[in-house]
This record gives sequence, structure tokens and C-alpha cells, in this order.
Amino acid sequence: MQEESVKDNPDIEDNNDDLYERFSIIIDKGQEQLRIDKFLVNRIEGATRNKVQKAINSGMVLVNETPVKSNYKVKPFDAIIVYSDMSPEDTSVVPEKMDLNIVYEDADLMIINKPAGMVVHPGSGNYTGTLLNGVSYYLQQQNPNLSEDTLPRFGLVHRIDKNTSGLLVLAKTDKAMRHLAKQFFDHTTSRKYVALAWGDIKDDEGTIVAHVGRNLRFRKLFEAYPEGDHGKEAITHYKVIERFGYVTLVECILETGRTHQIRVHMKYLGHPLFNDDFYGGDKIVKGTVYTKYKQFVDNCFTICKRQALHAKTLGFIHPTTGEQMFFETQLPADMEQVIEKWRKYAGSIGKVE
Repeated sequence: MQEESVKDNPDIEDNNDDLYERFSIIIDKGQEQLRIDKFLVNRIEGATRNKVQKAINSGMVLVNETPVKSNYKVKPFDAIIVYSDMSPEDTSVVPEKMDLNIVYEDADLMIINKPAGMVVHPGSGNYTGTLLNGVSYYLQQQNPNLSEDTLPRFGLVHRIDKNTSGLLVLAKTDKAMRHLAKQFFDHTTSRKYVALAWGDIKDDEGTIVAHVGRNLRFRKLFEAYPEGDHGKEAITHYKVIERFGYVTLVECILETGRTHQIRVHMKYLGHPLFNDDFYGGDKIVKGTVYTKYKQFVDNCFTICKRQALHAKTLGFIHPTTGEQMFFETQLPADMEQVIEKWRKYAGSIGKVE
């Protein structure tokens, strides 16, 4: 069996912002005929009957490029592809009424501009107040017949961090979810982020290539592993937008989608994101610590109380029409204000080292 995911990674369910793993299997010539649901439970590490059934029912299991039913019997040389949702199975969603910034919606999908401070989906310690709680309520108002089995994690194929703002796409049908999940896995989506990073980044543009995985000592943190000895492949392209001497405004383009990828990669580059309390950006990283400057930085921290990172653009192929879709949002007020303060500060002191 050839698996395109990292089979031995104990954190497979939560070190990916792109929430689907793909398993590719070529059936051996001596394989006896066996129901595909039983076959997959036996062959994929960590698979459960419930998850396999859900994947099959939503068309996420393909045999020879065609979706199949649970009673399909595998045959020698069958080519199987499974797009598997790596989320915990016990995640439940209680519909909650809340304001959602819906940028676009049609019968197949929704584009939502998530504010900083909102968790995307329920999990340990965050069972209410998440984006999916709000989406579940919204969809139930549209269709009261939606069941609790349908609502959990409905249509979510990627996510962004709690304290990162910006664009997310959610599928409203199984077909759309399958199509979008494939695009995210194949890296054919387009995602640009804007970030404010500490320091004067040397090159105007570049590419960071370093695996991202959990820190081996501190499990809540992620780390860059440039030798590829841990974690998963991660590639981030960056381009300088504007320089303020002590901080730099950059555009980051994701080629892969790992948890905390931009934050970890920018720290690895030596330029942690401004006010990123996980990765060392919540203190003065660049500049002499004297009273007036420290007060200025602290004021900026007060305005932007989180890592200065925004998912600004999102592009993909529409799952039904085949049209190229592209969405862009303005930077949120907290980042805009801090950027303007740094622009004025840099201008007032002239060229800084």
C-alpha cells in the first residue's frame, strides 16, 4: 500500500490546516474480494468503521476514479483513493446564533471572513462560540431538516488559527466538499496572507522550505525541521510589501497548509510575527529597549492583541461551474492601525538600522 500521508505521525489529526489526508492504494494481485469498507478499516492505520462509512457516503472513496458504495468488493489491481477527514470523531456542534461575515454564498459553498479570536471548529476547551457553531445555526435556518449527524464539521476542508483573521471556504454539499478537499490536497488553491514580522527581512522575496511538526518537548508548539526528520513538508513563499526598519510587512503564499505554518516558518527565518505569543513575537525582537520605544511597541501590542496575520485572498475552482473563483478582503482594523503607526514611526526617525 502506498500512503501519501505520514503514516507514523501521531499528530496526523491536528497538524494540518488542510483537513483532509489522501491515501492511495493499489490492490495486490492476490487480494481476495472483500467489501471495501472492511478492507479500508484493515488497511488504513487509525481508520474506524464510522469514518470509513462517512467517507464512502460522501463520495470521498474512489475506485478507479469513480465513487463507490460500501458493498463494493475490491478486486486485484483496483486503484483506490481515499480522502479522509482527520478530525476527531467525537466533535459535536451545537447550533448557535451569531453574526457571520459571509462574503459570498451559493448553493454549493460559503466564503466567510473570520474575525481574529474566533475558533474555527469545536474541540477540547472550545465547544461553543466557534465558527462552525454559527454556521450550523445559519444552515439550520435555511434547512430545518438538517440533522445533528449532518451538522458536525459540515463542509469544512481547511481552517485558520483562532487569532488569525481572514477567508475560509465551506462546502454546502458532499460534491462540493469532495471537489474542494481535492483542490486543497493537490495544492491547486491560491491563498495569500499578509503578515507583520519583526526585523528587516534581508531579501525582497524568497521561499521557506522546512517540515513543520510538533515541538518534541512542548506539544502545543510547532517547530520547523529543515532536514525533514520530523513533521510534514511545508513550503511558504514570501514577498516584502513594505519595510519599516524594525518590522516588515510581508505577503505569504502557502503552497502547503500546515498548522501554524507561516508563524513557524517566519520564526525559523528569524522574523517571528508581531505579537505572536507562541513564537516569541510578543516582546521587542528588534530595536534598542529604551523607554520611549518600548512604550510605542507596547501601544502597538495593545491595538493588535494577537499575531498580526490575515488570510487576505482565496482562490479555487468552483466545484459545479468550473469557474475560477477569487476573493479578497481588506486588512482588519487592528492590523491597519498598527501598520500605520509603524509607517509614521519609521518616517519620523528616518532610516533605521
